[in-house]
Amino acid sequence: MINSDEILKKLAIESNIRQEEIPDIDLYMDQVIQLFDSKFMKSLRNEEEKVLTKTMINNYAKGKLFIPIKNKKYSKEHIMLISMIYQLKGALSINDIKAILAPVNERIEKENFDLESFYSTLIELQQKNINNITDQIKIQEHEIEMLENDDQLKQILFISALSNMSNAFRKAAEILVDDLLENNKKKGDK
Repeated sequence: MINSDEILKKLAIESNIRQEEIPDIDLYMDQVIQLFDSKFMKSLRNEEEKVLTKTMINNYAKGKLFIPIKNKKYSKEHIMLISMIYQLKGALSINDIKAILAPVNERIEKENFDLESFYSTLIELQQKNINNITDQIKIQEHEIEMLENDDQLKQILFISALSNMSNAFRKAAEILVDDLLENNKKKGDK
């Protein structure tokens, strides 16, 4: 059975695009894809999986998940927003992501919103989560070791325990999305 250290290595949860790694110049779509590939490739499940494709980016643009692009180039702000989409899409629907990012996109377009500071805070929170995730995976592994001797059954229990935690966190995020939507609706009704 694969152990927690191997799982954590394959997770590559430390992978992220930090603000200082985003070029100050606007990038073409192929350059955006290369940047994401360089940062997230090792976190993919298999070689057939793609980090980001032209179709994905075009669908995000058509769906208005981020501010409009100019001259087929993506600014630092676009890269930060696409990174946020990339991080969210593993747990939430595209509609939920659009709802989450709508206030951010509005602030970028209508006011002097400091997206770089907001994004830095997000990256900081994600880095803090690495320790929590690492601890929880190791705790689950230890508890299962104490409960079961058969390696195959251990692995099934481990998968089930991690899936249960994942579902609980996803559901908590969905509850917060619904609350955000409800609060935005109330503000719009006033």
